[in-house]
This record gives sequence, C-alpha cells and structure tokens, in this order.
Amino acid sequence: MYIFLDESGNFTGDKNRYFIVGGFLTGNARRTAKAFRKWQRRKFPKKLRYKNEVKFNNTGLNDELRLKTLSYFTKQDIRIFYTFLKTRNIPKEYRKKAGIETGFLYAEVVAKTLNLLLPTTDLEFRIFRDKRHLYRLTQAKFNERIKLDLLPKLLPRSLFQIEAIDSATNPNIQIADWICGALFRYHNNRKNGDKFFITLKNNIVASEELFKDYWANKKLR
Repeated sequence: MYIFLDESGNFTGDKNRYFIVGGFLTGNARRTAKAFRKWQRRKFPKKLRYKNEVKFNNTGLNDELRLKTLSYFTKQDIRIFYTFLKTRNIPKEYRKKAGIETGFLYAEVVAKTLNLLLPTTDLEFRIFRDKRHLYRLTQAKFNERIKLDLLPKLLPRSLFQIEAIDSATNPNIQIADWICGALFRYHNNRKNGDKFFITLKNNIVASEELFKDYWANKKLR
C-alpha cells in the first residue's frame, strides 16, 4: 500500500483547538496523482490550472469548488485515516520550560496515526509525508523512530519505506493536504466543516482522538 500523510494546525500559538494528522492510502499512487492533475487542469480557475501546488486553503478557490474536488477525490478508490488532538491535551512529557517539544510530539502522533492501519496483510508499507521542519529531530531520526515502532508489527519480509517529500512535487501529498484541511475545518467548527466531513465520511476507514483522557487520568493518580 502507498500511504500519503500531511497535517493541519499547530501545536503552539494557534487559537484553533484541534491539530490533525492524516491522509489516505491507495494501491495505485500513479492513478491518484494523475486524477488530481486532470481535475486541476479542467476544473480549477485558470490561474491555478498549471501551478505545481494547489492547497486546500488556496485563496483562489471557493468552498463550492472545494466540495466538488473532495467529492472527486472520494471516487478515486482512496481510504482515509486520521487522528486529531486538542492542543490543550498535549501530554506533560512534551511540555518543557522552553516550550513544547514539537518534533518529538509530531513523531509520536504520526506513529499513532499509522498504527490505525495495523494489522495488515499487505507486504508493502510505503509512507510518504509532507516535508516539514522537525524541532530538535533530524529527518533520519524521525524516520528511524517510525520504523522502530511499525516494523515489528508488519509481516516478516515486508517492504517498509518512509520518505519526506516536498508537496509541490507530489500531487498525492496535495490530496492529503486537502483531506487534512477539510477535517481541520470540521473539528474546529469552521464554515462548511460539516459539509466537508459528510463528503469524506464514507471513505474514512479509521480515526481516533489522541490523548483525550490524558489529563483526567493524570489527576486520578
């Protein structure tokens, strides 16, 4: 399987309650990439039709077109999965005097998100995520953390791959951005969030709120 991941929101300095990590999996990454470009060149406004990257929040789009685009994506045999967390529920171990350890926290959230897809009988587990700066964590160390978490849970001889990709060069990462952007609107009670969620709902195979009861359980100890 081919897995494409992105995120929406911030761990710090943001008025929004929820942070989203998610994306989709497919058995045919070329087909979904071609489908995105085909739709882009036929349906997007002229100034966006040949841009390398068109994100969900691009100001050249309106919500009617966003809904139509999401509906088109759901017809491409994609399976959506995601996690979400309230920023106020970020665990104590990631809260330091200098601020939140965003790199290590992001690594844990990504690992938990990918675990939603397990167990699996698929012998290929290829992960492609949007390239982003990871505070106090190199890309190599991040990949190693994910590999150590997931590989023991896969079948023997499984092919495991994880790679950070510039979203401007990969339409599938852009689809993941659209999915996360729509889910961000929904969980943060933004305009048309309910409509976006309904459009995606039948393609969602797994979702989970992370650290939901962390602080409540902490008080009981």
